[in-house]
Amino acid sequence: MRPNILRFGMNIWPPFLGAGIRVKHIAGDYREIIVSMKLRWYNRNYVGTHFGGSLAAMTDPFYMLMLIHVLGSDYTVWDKSSTIDFIAPGRGTVTAHFILNDDQIAEIKRKALTGEPYFPKFSVDIVNQSGEVIATVAKKLYIRKKQGKE
Repeated sequence: MRPNILRFGMNIWPPFLGAGIRVKHIAGDYREIIVSMKLRWYNRNYVGTHFGGSLAAMTDPFYMLMLIHVLGSDYTVWDKSSTIDFIAPGRGTVTAHFILNDDQIAEIKRKALTGEPYFPKFSVDIVNQSGEVIATVAKKLYIRKKQGKE
């Protein structure tokens, strides 16, 4: 799927649309994605800051989607777990910037060669408009090379 089509689809996907989450950029090689969310009446919590569930949702599928496209159909890729560490109140527009580099991809391919599951870990910061980290999300993925795929 072309990145611009995926970006459009994600921006009208009800869970993201309802939370005000916007996919701003997907690189042509799927190695970079930028997601943002403005503070609105419908995504703020009782104390007037970003709802934690919306912050978690804005980071949920991206490393998995990136790796599905980067690794191709020879691999099974799933989200395994996710944790979020809230550092400061989220106000205004917040952004998450996901990046995969060559070393990470090479390590995944090397570890998955056996056909056994590999569980790489990734981290992404959610920052406010001043660049201050308001939350850090740790992701653990399940990756396995499909049998019979050399």
